Amino acid sequence: MHARLKGLYHDAEVATEKYNAVDEKVKKQHKRLRELKAQVAAVNGKLAPLSAAAGAAVRAQYRNGGLPVEVQITLASSPENALENASVAHQAQRTTLSVIKVLRKTRDERDDRADEASETLRRLQANRRTADKHRKAIKRHIADAQAIEARLTVKQRRQLTALERQESRDEQAKWLGSGILDRIGTKGGPKGRKAIAYATAQLGKPYLWGAVGPDSFDCSGLTSRAWLAAGVPIPRTSQEQWRQLEHVPVDRMRPGDLIIYFSDASHVALYIGDGQMIQAPRTGRTVSVAPAGSMAILGVVRPDA
Repeated sequence: MHARLKGLYHDAEVATEKYNAVDEKVKKQHKRLRELKAQVAAVNGKLAPLSAAAGAAVRAQYRNGGLPVEVQITLASSPENALENASVAHQAQRTTLSVIKVLRKTRDERDDRADEASETLRRLQANRRTADKHRKAIKRHIADAQAIEARLTVKQRRQLTALERQESRDEQAKWLGSGILDRIGTKGGPKGRKAIAYATAQLGKPYLWGAVGPDSFDCSGLTSRAWLAAGVPIPRTSQEQWRQLEHVPVDRMRPGDLIIYFSDASHVALYIGDGQMIQAPRTGRTVSVAPAGSMAILGVVRPDA
């Protein structure tokens, strides 16, 4: 039962981080789509007067100088008039061609923006479907876990809590037994201290998948907001934090660094020193201080490296 519950909540967290990643894409694509629609509308606003100007230029050229230059010279009453008429005709032709060139360029610009908007909309709709799939997976895993918990007696709940705490203590003791605290840093940088201060102020707030505050958080929502409060924007998800941020050896970890957990980088917490971390653990729990070595550590990243 204990293993089953751990597995379900882990699967829910994996699905949550996948949802968060897709949700970030959806937000960016939605913003880009609004920008493109505005650009298309702006270009369309230019096209109407340009089309009118091009039509007027073409009509004027044919009214005032549409005949070939050779014919104009032949029919002119004098050489001076012929040269003047030819010059005017050439100028009108250049003006017409210039207006038509601008019109074509503007239409191409409009079509390019419209094509990009169509492709962005296509990707946006696909990502929304993917996000919905992950959302359903999260809810399913949580519902299955809560159904198991609902069947537990008071005694079984106490036994489960005691077992979880004992596992955490055992893992922490094993980690500390390696002498890790003798090697890792004890002082964080100024930005790391600000991130810790922010996370500390969130203690007791509930975990909620997909949440980035201010009233609730998921694991990467907490770490990303903590470092944003310190003036350092970082990726939204634990996987992207692991992929994009500077890696540091675990024995060079210092307060403010992020600890990435599990082989799939599905959990992240903020190291605060003395072998402890602050985390948003899972559904049903709150932001809390916990032993940093209580779960399998994948590695450590430093946002302000």
